[in-house]
Amino acid sequence: MPAKRIAAIDLGTNSFHAIIVDVHSDGRYTSVDALKEMVTLGSNGVGKKMSRSDIKRGLDALRKIKTLCNHRNVEKIIAFATSAIREAPNGGDFVQLVIDELGFKIQPIPGYKEAELIGHAVMHGLSLDVKPALVMDIGGGSTEFVILNKEELFYMVSRKIGVSRMSSDYVKEDPIAKNEIEAITKHYKKELNMLAGQIDIHKPDVLIGSSGTMQNIASMIAHHKGLSLNITLNEFEYSSEDFHGFYKEFIKLNRKKRIQTPGLDEKRVDFILPGLVLVKFVLEKFEIKRIKTSVQAMREGIIIEYIKSNVKGLKMLDAYPGTRERSVHELLKKYNWPKKHSRHVASIAVKLFDDLYTYHKLDRNNRELLEYAALMHDIGYHISNKKHHKHSLYIILNSNLKGFTQDEIEIMGHVARYHRRSTPKNRHELFNALTEEQKSRIVHLSAILRLADGLDRSHYQNVISFDTHDKDKLRISIVTMSEPELEIWGAMRKREMVEKMVGKPIEGVSARNS
Repeated sequence: MPAKRIAAIDLGTNSFHAIIVDVHSDGRYTSVDALKEMVTLGSNGVGKKMSRSDIKRGLDALRKIKTLCNHRNVEKIIAFATSAIREAPNGGDFVQLVIDELGFKIQPIPGYKEAELIGHAVMHGLSLDVKPALVMDIGGGSTEFVILNKEELFYMVSRKIGVSRMSSDYVKEDPIAKNEIEAITKHYKKELNMLAGQIDIHKPDVLIGSSGTMQNIASMIAHHKGLSLNITLNEFEYSSEDFHGFYKEFIKLNRKKRIQTPGLDEKRVDFILPGLVLVKFVLEKFEIKRIKTSVQAMREGIIIEYIKSNVKGLKMLDAYPGTRERSVHELLKKYNWPKKHSRHVASIAVKLFDDLYTYHKLDRNNRELLEYAALMHDIGYHISNKKHHKHSLYIILNSNLKGFTQDEIEIMGHVARYHRRSTPKNRHELFNALTEEQKSRIVHLSAILRLADGLDRSHYQNVISFDTHDKDKLRISIVTMSEPELEIWGAMRKREMVEKMVGKPIEGVSARNS
């Protein structure tokens, strides 16, 4: 049972984002609901007094969020306010109105705290390595920059260069004029001069964009590249060449044409341009060639900070520090997985992967995907024994696994789906929709998983070890704890796809007891 249900609200300049999660006693959390309300505060300019209409829009948005929290039986609301409210002379009045009318307190936080929360969210939600990355979260009033790797936040700073502020101060013509772009760029150069020294020290080679502006840019570029707008944006990566190609076309558009661009939230049409100019400046100034997207931002950072401050143990975070591994094990725990069987099948599968490398020639990333698919292949039993393999596919595709690209999630889901019964076929609608490259990987990986699953047909981890002997025919020798007949039968029953992969028959499975 969950330890506590909490809501985290990020009160930004352009939008209020709320997420509701169940925080568990072992340090993990599961999403329950979310709500985003566009408010566009600072109609008089960011840093100036909020107008009556600003205050009304803000209160109306928070009233909807509070209603959702009540409906979802939220026990605690944590609300952090950013630029528009903390800089407004009447921001305190707004905070008091929320207390009086809605019964919870907003806490305005400084920019460096925003950056810290964003950094923790990105560390939690993306697959990072030891090489530093530069995180950029473009808000309405301010933009936060964080230099981090998978283990540490090296540097955090917030600058008053949000898109609403920059649009209000610089953008007067439609489409944006060349001299306006030059003025914005000059301002960015001045504001980010202090960042250059840290870039020289840490040398990040990838820009990670979080929050709405960067997600909108990623979505538009995905469509520009011919990809579906329904892809999972988390971990979505594109090159600086992709960005510059899109920028060159989009920056010339007037408002009417911009609003027709697939992937752009129409409520951002009036202030997306300074965000694009900022991305262009950062890529060129710091010579960065790759951009990744994080769908986790400050609101998730609020949750993580709450967990670190309030939940003892943090067993899941300690046991699985890597984002991908932790995300998979959070899902496994949620669906009450058959731990011993799944781990045993996974260990057999990765050894078969290594033994048969000559035939499939897939890299270590595919080995990792196979291992995770093997761990998750039976989670569909949580829904029903009947067609559990199809339920496993559905769960994997719809569980927002963190640290994986959309392609990787689809591959793991289909490999798990094809561990039993029918093999991959184009008449299967979801499989047919995949790329040929994905299909090829799925065929090879699911072949290995099927054979591995057959070698634990009893679900009692009877096979202690095994060897493959590769000559004219493929032979598998297993060592078992007790009678091997069920494992031999299971392996021989599921050998067909491996035989096609290696181009030779599996002669048989021989066994001896330990």
